[in-house]
Amino acid sequence: MNYEHTGRKPLDSIGEYLSSRVALYAVLLFGVVFYLVPVEAAVMTMFKTDAFVNTQPYLPPAPSQFSLDSTMTAIDTIAPGIWNSILMAVPATVLSALFGSLAAYGLTTIDWRGQVGVVVLIIAGIFIPYQAVLVPISTFWYQIVPDFAEFFVGPVLSGWEYPVGNGGLQLAQLTITHVAYGIPICTLLFRGYYQAISDEMIEAARLDGASAFSIYKNIIFPLSYPMFAVTLIYQFTQVYNDLLFALVLLNDPNTQVATQRLVRLTGGVQQDFTLTMAGAIVAAFPTLIVYIFFGDQFAKGVAS
Repeated sequence: MNYEHTGRKPLDSIGEYLSSRVALYAVLLFGVVFYLVPVEAAVMTMFKTDAFVNTQPYLPPAPSQFSLDSTMTAIDTIAPGIWNSILMAVPATVLSALFGSLAAYGLTTIDWRGQVGVVVLIIAGIFIPYQAVLVPISTFWYQIVPDFAEFFVGPVLSGWEYPVGNGGLQLAQLTITHVAYGIPICTLLFRGYYQAISDEMIEAARLDGASAFSIYKNIIFPLSYPMFAVTLIYQFTQVYNDLLFALVLLNDPNTQVATQRLVRLTGGVQQDFTLTMAGAIVAAFPTLIVYIFFGDQFAKGVAS
């Protein structure tokens, strides 16, 4: 750099550079501490006895303060719910991402009448809050579906009744609900990604006689791996952490998900902080594992 024209000395530029870097790292350090201090407090609390929770919340427990009672109680309470959550969240995540990818492909690379209207409806579906659909969903699964099933199956199987209280069926209903509710956001994410794909490549495949499904299977789908990583991680986190839909659709204690069982550990008038923190850490363990193993793919997908 020619410092004669800028009027600055080399040392001034070096000083400004160092100052900017120090300020940047200070902000990053503050952000790390801001987000990790609550996690550190929760981890320290889950291994303490009740007597030392309020006096030393951020310090590691001393040997006389260390206890695994709350952790073991939380594991025994939440472990069955974790398996139910995984059994529900994995297919719901995969199906919503796959259907979202297919919908985005049809709304991006294929021209047809009414396309804009469908896109508007999908975007509108993203902004519908969970609370607004709790009553319609409950009515659909516990009134409309049973009446519809009994109307068609009843004449064939005499005396047959729709198993409304079946826990496995309720878990399947919750899975389908999350698939339907997750398709709009997955479609929007994939559509933004597909709009950046070269049109020449798709047109060349069409000129070679490839069908729409063949183009998706051989071209679009392989190019979608980064965005699949993003949608799968995002959707799994949303579905696994959901409580509202589970409270409405699941009433069998044997099929309760992790978030429902976590509610059992929260006290009423008197709060057991060690048990609550232990339950929160145990319930969050699957999502933590997902981010640890697939965080790089998530970052690459967001960057792409």
